[in-house]
Amino acid sequence: MARVNIKRRTERDPRSERHGSQSVVTALRPYRVLVAVAGMSAMTSGICGAQHLTGPHPTGGVPAPVALDTHGQFQEKFARVGDDVFISGQPTERALRDLRAQGVTTVVNLRTPEEMSKRVPFDEAALVKELGMDYVYVPVRGNAEFPYSPAAVKSFAAAMSSAKGKVLLHCTIAWRASHLWAAYLIQDRDVPVATALQQARMINLMDDMRMDGDQQPVEAFLGRSLPEVGHPKQ
Repeated sequence: MARVNIKRRTERDPRSERHGSQSVVTALRPYRVLVAVAGMSAMTSGICGAQHLTGPHPTGGVPAPVALDTHGQFQEKFARVGDDVFISGQPTERALRDLRAQGVTTVVNLRTPEEMSKRVPFDEAALVKELGMDYVYVPVRGNAEFPYSPAAVKSFAAAMSSAKGKVLLHCTIAWRASHLWAAYLIQDRDVPVATALQQARMINLMDDMRMDGDQQPVEAFLGRSLPEVGHPKQ
């Protein structure tokens, strides 16, 4: 029916004689708009559903981290990985409240009890629970009491898998968090070592200037050496 209408308009509408095919284009324009909108909707839907890092069934590849402004709410570093993971230094109370409003449902803290009691002026665990988020405490320090170990990677992987929303992973300045993130990518997401390390460097890996003992934390987390990671002289 649409074709008949267009044809008649072309033959009988005086404007067709003055402007050639312009009337046909004008008549078709609404159809083109509808097709364009439908196409954009499909593309947007595909993009939104292409990547999902948390939950029991993560999908898509792992995108590179994006550095964000700390706005004075995170110590040193604040980065986003995809749509549902944040990695940072120590967050403030306000930062945790803001992240909850943004959909964060799980907070993973790598700092030790001594660090939290002496250097953080609020009870993070209590606040996280008050805000209705899950608090996953995996203290690591690279010593006998709080070693960097494969068990920490397993705990973090479990937290990622069980998360019902977005996840925040933090330590003091995102150094330990960067090493744990790299180990997780290698161990649980099958990301090539070089790629995982490069992405972690975009957060705060600092493997060109810092190391605990005779190996990097990422190596201890994995339980094996990595020739690709930096080993600066002590």
